Amino acid sequence: MLYALLNKLDQRTAFTRASAHCDIPCKIYDPSHAQIAALTIIRMLDLIEELPTSELSQNQQARFIRLVQQKEEHGSKVKEDIRVIWGDYFKQPQFDTFPEIHTLTHDIMMLASKAKQEIDRDAALALLDKVNRFADIFWQSKDVPTYVATCPYPPALPVIYPDLKP
Repeated sequence: MLYALLNKLDQRTAFTRASAHCDIPCKIYDPSHAQIAALTIIRMLDLIEELPTSELSQNQQARFIRLVQQKEEHGSKVKEDIRVIWGDYFKQPQFDTFPEIHTLTHDIMMLASKAKQEIDRDAALALLDKVNRFADIFWQSKDVPTYVATCPYPPALPVIYPDLKP
């Protein structure tokens, strides 16, 4: 009923139809959010590791819960950011040039799930490596050179950055 009403209104006022082929405005894709989320997972794991191994006080328990919650949230963020770029940005020309992108994306999804499920720094480091490779492919697909640098905050690990200098 609502559809019929809106359809009649549309016929009378002749609104211009809008359409889009993706969820977000074109060319507003950047894997850096996924990289930061992967780094955050590692940082949360490092902070969890710093908690005492004996019985935790209430405040320490609350801190542990917050750290795990952030680790989970950022694991979901990695998956969402990579999924959107893979699903909306990559098309056949990029698939032909970078045939590993499907397997790489699947590996990222699996590692992000593992990072969420467990307290496993090695899995989180492997996730960062895969997300960095994804970022490198993304920037290569746009003919933007990249470089590796240590991120300027904990956990101070290597990250792929686009070289945006003119």
